[in-house]
Amino acid sequence: MNPQSPDQILAALQWRYATKVFDPEKKIPEAEWKTLEESLVLTPSSFGLQPWEFVVVGDQEVREELVAHSWNQRQVADASHLLVIALRTDVDESYVDRFVSRVEEVRGEPGFTGYRDMMVGFIQNLDEEGIKNWGKLQTYIALGQFMTVAAMMKIDTCPMEGFVASEYDRILGFEERQLTTAVLCPAGYRSEEDKYAHLPKVRFQPEDVITHQ
Repeated sequence: MNPQSPDQILAALQWRYATKVFDPEKKIPEAEWKTLEESLVLTPSSFGLQPWEFVVVGDQEVREELVAHSWNQRQVADASHLLVIALRTDVDESYVDRFVSRVEEVRGEPGFTGYRDMMVGFIQNLDEEGIKNWGKLQTYIALGQFMTVAAMMKIDTCPMEGFVASEYDRILGFEERQLTTAVLCPAGYRSEEDKYAHLPKVRFQPEDVITHQ
């Protein structure tokens, strides 16, 4: 594997911005989208438990309906793809057992009892709200990985928290699937009419946010 140069990496991150206006006529090629999906699957998580489901909303009528529950932000309808990162609400002992079974399957060996008991103990020490807060933090790792990979591929994204989660859950049928909406990330290609695409990126100076001790 040949690593990208530091200049290439920083150029991609400088190029990336929260796209406000997508070109609805430009679609992400299927092969490139599959790469983005695989990047989601490969996202790291606490204990490796992956307390999420990545929902790609393809129905255009549903996406139009979601606009009203997204502070009327058109990105959810106009982007090539709408990614909804949903938090699992069923992370319990049986979910841990399912994960341990997958570990044994992939690694071809049993004997993860101690690891399993540690994870179960962690979950049992949290109340329902604590598990939800822990899980939602994990979903932002997936969001960051998705956005970074997209930037390396010159695909635009827009992370979004401006939505009504209960309405998303209702429209997408999440409650019966033991999911709840955590964060959105439309992806596609910027419109030439998006004025934000041409504005310089504003960040504090490195010495204001990075310290060495």
